[in-house]
Amino acid sequence: MTRRLMAVHAHPDDESSKGAASYAYYTSLGDEVMVVSCTGGERGDVLNEALADSAAAMARRDLPGLRRREMAAARQAMGIRHRWLGYVDSGMARDDGTLPVNSFASIPLETSAAPLVALVRDFKPHVMITYDENGGYPHPDHIRAHVVGVEAYEAAGDPDRYPEAGAPWQVSKLYYDRTMNSARLNAVLDELVASEPESPLIAQLTGMREWMGERPYEATTRVPVADFFDTRDRALRSHASQVAPDSPFFFWPNDVQRRAWPTEDFQLIDSKVETQMPETDLFAGLEGAA
Repeated sequence: MTRRLMAVHAHPDDESSKGAASYAYYTSLGDEVMVVSCTGGERGDVLNEALADSAAAMARRDLPGLRRREMAAARQAMGIRHRWLGYVDSGMARDDGTLPVNSFASIPLETSAAPLVALVRDFKPHVMITYDENGGYPHPDHIRAHVVGVEAYEAAGDPDRYPEAGAPWQVSKLYYDRTMNSARLNAVLDELVASEPESPLIAQLTGMREWMGERPYEATTRVPVADFFDTRDRALRSHASQVAPDSPFFFWPNDVQRRAWPTEDFQLIDSKVETQMPETDLFAGLEGAA
């Protein structure tokens, strides 16, 4: 069978910082991978002071257009399929808690989920990935991506829900992304201290460890994707307006990561098939699926 995976993300660049090595890995195996960007990232800031002059000029003139170009480059780097859900970036909530009218997180759920249900029924993924209930971090669009992703997972197989969105399709497995976790950070930091004790990155990662704290490790599934870390980094650097090329938050030495933590991590939330924990494959248990 052709195995199919769909990953639901809030903004362009999220797909490259959360799971990109896994998407490239599964594509290399002949599986079909579709990333869905819920918004166009229109309210993002330019976070790279070293952005090329031509791109900086475009960012001032047409940031949404630039982010679409960046997403196209990231898609090509990973070899995946990509779809825009078509909603407008909500930005961070105002001081009074309100959001811009008609932005993604302000739209009623059944309205914002309908096009995702239609995509699920058309693409027919066996596996879906989205964020946890906190959105990975509490940006309104990340939280909404979680809500919309779970809604689509639950509704796509029900013929009585969203009947205008196509024939029902039951997704077999739902995962939350757990790529950024304190266990991974600690392992990489410990390996860096042991192998490169003079690295200036040590102080930066130590600060990150204090910021992240000892969060519980919730992953059930560790996908071995060390051979695709360079691909992940190429995809992430494609989003040049959002990511500085030497950002210590994202770019750690890949040889150190391969020794310390050669996986990307996910948490199985629901499964319609039998599988055994821990997993090393998002498609575990689906051998006989159509």
